[in-house]
Amino acid sequence: MVKKFIKWLLLRFRFIPFIKYYVFEWELAGKAFNLLIINFFFQRILRINCKVSFSIHFTSKISYPSRIELIKDKTTMNSFVLSGNCYFQAHSGIKIGKNFLFAPGIKIISSNHDFKNRDLPSKTSPVIIGDNVWMGTSAIILPGVEIGNNCIIGAGSVVTKSFKEDNLLIAGNPAKIIKLLKN
Repeated sequence: MVKKFIKWLLLRFRFIPFIKYYVFEWELAGKAFNLLIINFFFQRILRINCKVSFSIHFTSKISYPSRIELIKDKTTMNSFVLSGNCYFQAHSGIKIGKNFLFAPGIKIISSNHDFKNRDLPSKTSPVIIGDNVWMGTSAIILPGVEIGNNCIIGAGSVVTKSFKEDNLLIAGNPAKIIKLLKN
C-alpha cells in the first residue's frame, strides 16, 4: 500500500527536477527515496555542500566540487547518494571514470601542503580514477595517484602511488598489487 502511494506520488510530481533526475533517471525510488529527501534537505535547505551540482550523502564532504570531473552514470550517482562519511578534496582536481562504485568512508585527496610554506597547497597532478573501479570502505587515495580501469581497491587501503595497469586487486597500507584479475 505504501509503495503504491509513493509510486503514485512520484508520478504526480515527476516534473520537479529533483524527482525527475534522481528518481527516474537513476532509479533510486525503491532503494533510497527517504535518503534522497534527507540529502536534499541538508544540501539545498541547510546549504551543506550546496555548491555540489548532484545529490550526495548528507554526512559526506566535497571540497572544490567544480574541480571534479565525472560521468554521471547510475552506479556513480548511487554511490554518492548512498555512501556516507566520504571526503573528496579536489583542490588539484579529481577525474572519475564511469561506473565508479565506492563504499562508505572513502577519502580522495588531490592536494597536499607545501613543506616550505605550509599555508600554501602544493602543486600536484590530479587524482585520476579509471572506468569500473570499485573502492572498499575507508580506503584512501592520496595526491597524484592514477588508478587504471577495472581495478578493486581493498577496504582500508592507503593508495600512495599510481597503478595505471588494468584489472588489478590493490590492497594494504601502503597499497600494493595483490593479484591480477581475470576479464
